[in-house]
Amino acid sequence: MVEPLIKIINLSAYFGNLCVLKNLNIEIYKNEILGIIGPANSGKTTFLRALNRLNYLQANYHQKGKILLEGKDIREIKDSILRKKIGIVFALPQVLPMSIYENVAYGPKVHGLRKREHLDSIVEEALKKAYLWEEVKDRLHTPANKLSGGQQQRLCIARVLAVEPEVILYDEPCSGLDPISTAKIEEAMRVLQENYTQILVTNNTKQAARVTQRCAFFLMGELIESNATSILFTSPEDKRTDDYIRGRFG
Repeated sequence: MVEPLIKIINLSAYFGNLCVLKNLNIEIYKNEILGIIGPANSGKTTFLRALNRLNYLQANYHQKGKILLEGKDIREIKDSILRKKIGIVFALPQVLPMSIYENVAYGPKVHGLRKREHLDSIVEEALKKAYLWEEVKDRLHTPANKLSGGQQQRLCIARVLAVEPEVILYDEPCSGLDPISTAKIEEAMRVLQENYTQILVTNNTKQAARVTQRCAFFLMGELIESNATSILFTSPEDKRTDDYIRGRFG
């Protein structure tokens, strides 16, 4: 039996007295792309940010239950190590105010890498994996904020890849992008699946159908059901899932 890479046990999440996740139980397996779908205010982003403890940056946040990474409670893992293992790409690209090269090299430098040859290799490899190298290889030392929105988002993916995570979280990574940029990011995700576990929060059900192997439907903080994407999208067990996928609400 294959053991899950991440196991969530009875997870409930609160901002003050407001419960935004209710007793979630779900397992995430190595090298899969798991989609998280559901209407607004279903707790999708809160769930994603719980996986690397980003929610705790808000003072009124607390949670119950357990999140295990390779069998270890993430509460026992230092923030700096956990966020190296589990990287996140946000909805809006957040490039650093420095060059393309320095954006990608930033993480490795923080973790103590200084040799230029090593950094050069990491930057090139990360940009190639993010499907950006061919577009920027001749201007690595120009400001990152000069890139287009789609290129900036792929740069953010490269920046995550540069620190060699195990898991990549995506929070609506294509929400503001054109179809061509979206297609490039989706293709990168498919190729990255060989070496990384990926979790994609998306409001675009067509995107979830295209790139994920399993999908989970969230509604009002509850996990309604999860299954292989092909099954969830064609024969969901719950009518609410079917209604959402068919566009009857959300």
